[in-house]
Amino acid sequence: MKILVVEDDHDTATYLTKGLSESGYIVDCAGDGREGLFLASSGGYDAMVLDRMLPGMDGLSMLGALRAAEIRIPALILSALGSVDDRVKGLRAGGDDYLVKPFAFSELLARLEALLRRGAGPATATKLRVADLELDLLTRSVRRAGKAIEVLPREFRLLEYLMRNAGHVVTRTMLLEHVWDYHFDPQTNVIDVHISRLRQKIDKSFDHALLHTVRGAGYCLRAPE
Repeated sequence: MKILVVEDDHDTATYLTKGLSESGYIVDCAGDGREGLFLASSGGYDAMVLDRMLPGMDGLSMLGALRAAEIRIPALILSALGSVDDRVKGLRAGGDDYLVKPFAFSELLARLEALLRRGAGPATATKLRVADLELDLLTRSVRRAGKAIEVLPREFRLLEYLMRNAGHVVTRTMLLEHVWDYHFDPQTNVIDVHISRLRQKIDKSFDHALLHTVRGAGYCLRAPE
């Protein structure tokens, strides 16, 4: 799942980006309200963490512009303004939740997860399946044939991307761009290492392999024929 962080304080933005990435989310960050509005309007985000006091355009104005354009991305507002009136203004401006600074990351993460569950709705898939392999986007869990499989956050992102493209070959460049956010090949074996670890976890103890190397092309996750 993809999260947009709109925060002008560099330390806070870095803290949020690191924590959310380690929790398995893909994170983009904007440093002011206008950039945040542009990114949020482009779509593709499952939720947004939005600072209220921003340069260029404040968070509530940005949120109002999004709601006026009928962009319903769930928004968790962050602010040092913590009075009842401040919280009410934030929620009435279109915020879905309001968290006062300073905050505990564990609480922010729990609130964000609640927004994602609420915003998923009955028509939105929250689980991916390939054969007997299942990935739960909300609980961040993986199971195969009913057996729980422990994966690291980066492995979860890698598996999610492979499952979303099940049956198709994904190249190293595609993986670098969508899982590691690299836009070039740094001549690293990071993909090979993670593919090997993931294959050990999802294939080794089972009768049929799902993750295949396509020589000279990339990798493919597919159900047995």
